[in-house]
Amino acid sequence: MYNPKSLQAEEFINHQEILDTLAYSDANKSNTILIKEIIEKAKERKGISHREASVLLACEDETLNQEIFQLAEQIKKDFYGNRIVMFAPLYLSNYCVNGCVYCPYHIVNKHITRKKLTQDEVRKEVIALQDMGHKRLAIEAGEDPVNNPIEYILECIDTIYSVHHKNGDIRRVNVNIAATTVENYRKLKDAGIGTYILFQETYHKESYEKLHPTGPKHDYAYHTEAMDRAMEGGIDDVGLGVLFGLELYRYDFAGLLMHAEHLETTHGVGPHTISVPRIRHADDIDASAFDNGIDDNTFAKIVACLRIAVPYTGMIVSTRESKACREKVLHLGISQISGGSKTSVGGYYEDEPEDCKSEQFDVDDNRTLDEVVQWLMSMDYIPSFCTACYREGRTGDRFMSLCKSGQIQNCCHPNALMTLKEYLEDYASTETQKIGLELIQKELSNIPNPDVRKIVEERLSAIHSGKRDFRF
Repeated sequence: MYNPKSLQAEEFINHQEILDTLAYSDANKSNTILIKEIIEKAKERKGISHREASVLLACEDETLNQEIFQLAEQIKKDFYGNRIVMFAPLYLSNYCVNGCVYCPYHIVNKHITRKKLTQDEVRKEVIALQDMGHKRLAIEAGEDPVNNPIEYILECIDTIYSVHHKNGDIRRVNVNIAATTVENYRKLKDAGIGTYILFQETYHKESYEKLHPTGPKHDYAYHTEAMDRAMEGGIDDVGLGVLFGLELYRYDFAGLLMHAEHLETTHGVGPHTISVPRIRHADDIDASAFDNGIDDNTFAKIVACLRIAVPYTGMIVSTRESKACREKVLHLGISQISGGSKTSVGGYYEDEPEDCKSEQFDVDDNRTLDEVVQWLMSMDYIPSFCTACYREGRTGDRFMSLCKSGQIQNCCHPNALMTLKEYLEDYASTETQKIGLELIQKELSNIPNPDVRKIVEERLSAIHSGKRDFRF
């Protein structure tokens, strides 16, 4: 029996429940009355269950699918407005003891260049990222208790926060490292991290164990229960994700939402973010060898249905995806994207020689951060470098309560404008600056409270005069 309150992985991600959900959605994928009822329920902006969302995902009626896409786009606007949060990954080390068959970091790969940043190299990477304009990083490292112990990760976090270069500061460090202990999660919390991110890869236990044949990541339960330990360790914000292409996408879609439901039921707050990466070619990895790949239209439908199911949760798409694909899913639910990304260790401050490559995967969107910022503004999005919620204590259930009430807009919209102004003043090209200043002037009129609008105008002027880091 499916029991979302249990802390046992195979109970809150119940295989039979997922199979029953898939059978139910297959049986009802043409049930117009039921699908319309689910859409009407979703219009209340309170989310829908994994089973209801699975029915929408299975729907093949083009008219109803257009309703699903339109609703997803409206929900995105209602909760996130036209803001898109910017970030970059920072790879610290690709030493890894796991045998994951889809990742070039796997221990059997003997020809990839293994690298681990020294603290001086971390500083160089951070300065390069600051010179681009980034304020928010997601640090990445392979799982290796000798080369990448928790002490190394903590030292890197401390180094990142310590680097103050010109007007640059990294104000939020999110962490994407292997599942670990409650004690280590407490240490990460004490180090001042933002979100702890861990991709499940796939929720299908049998497939998971085959895809992770050796190493500590082989333990399905320990990996799947990591978010419970993270929250027990005091981390307020956690980020889920699966690697689409490893298993049947409808199975992992249902499992992902069941995990979100479990966190909400057990801890009172669901995931802060959900990522939707697709498997990509990399050194020693042929993506075409995995036969569960999904096309761009299916990918867009997944994003739309996730947005409807979990309206309050941030959604992330990386530079794995092309410009065209990213543009499509931005409208349907994505609220965070990376820009100017490198997936190699030490890739920001120097180019790697061709014979010393260390990327985790091939990037499909190779534009600079400035090009991405200009592109977003050309579509009337506000590129936001804001990290205020984390630093003001608006995390976990406090963030979600503000988000659900719609009041988070009162903070996020002004903060997005102010951090965009910082970027324009310090890093933008002339053309990007011109477009951005025009956008800011237009967006000021969208602040309904005249007192708040006046404060924002004064702070924007102060930023132009050299002051930084205003926040609501």
